[in-house]
Amino acid sequence: MTINIRPVDRSRPEPLWHQAEQTLRSLIANGTWPDGTQLPNEGRLCGLLGVSRITIRHALRNLEEAGLLRREHGRGTFVRTSTVTAGIRGLTSFTQEMAERGLVVGSRVLELAEFPASPDVASALEIAEGEPVIKIRRLRAGNNQPMGIQTAFLPTARVPGFLDIGEPILSLYETLKTRFGISPRVAREIYRVGTVSAEDAPLLEVEPGSPAFIVQRITSDARGPFEYTVSTMRGDRYEIRSRLQL
Repeated sequence: MTINIRPVDRSRPEPLWHQAEQTLRSLIANGTWPDGTQLPNEGRLCGLLGVSRITIRHALRNLEEAGLLRREHGRGTFVRTSTVTAGIRGLTSFTQEMAERGLVVGSRVLELAEFPASPDVASALEIAEGEPVIKIRRLRAGNNQPMGIQTAFLPTARVPGFLDIGEPILSLYETLKTRFGISPRVAREIYRVGTVSAEDAPLLEVEPGSPAFIVQRITSDARGPFEYTVSTMRGDRYEIRSRLQL
């Protein structure tokens, strides 16, 4: 593989590992290194960038923790730009998560309608069973790769006229903030291991029964819960990492 990489500039104030990380990140972002590309070994990267092994390892570790690379023991380091890494983080939307990882977010509305709240939805939103709720079912993607299917429920009373917006829903949180003055303050999430249903499998481009993360989120503002979302995320494109210490 022919690679044109400019060595780091030692006259610049930024740390060498940061310059190396940004150079590698740009190669991934601009498609020079697409999904699945195996990176040159550490020795060659050191020579191309003009840095030490300690410096290149720092840069690679940061990119791996950001979900852009994966290391396979005995094989090497590979690009994995279509992976979302979940862990300890702030309260963000899917759109924000994609942007933070340098991925182009995609969203397709599969269903947008009003329904009476089921017992589970009513309990999550702290409303009476049967009260009207808006259901938004969307296929979410990163860099044109299907990542998951999210189904959100909103109390109709909190979002009057939501069905009349008449525009694609990319960032739900941004729509709620700009149109209805609703800003999330806290959310509770539950992750469990599950499988992709026969209905969702064609949309996610996997076989029915493929492994998935099932994520439930209840999001609240000062007035209480305003969103209940159930997501099915592809197991090969979504992972959870935690940093533990004493």
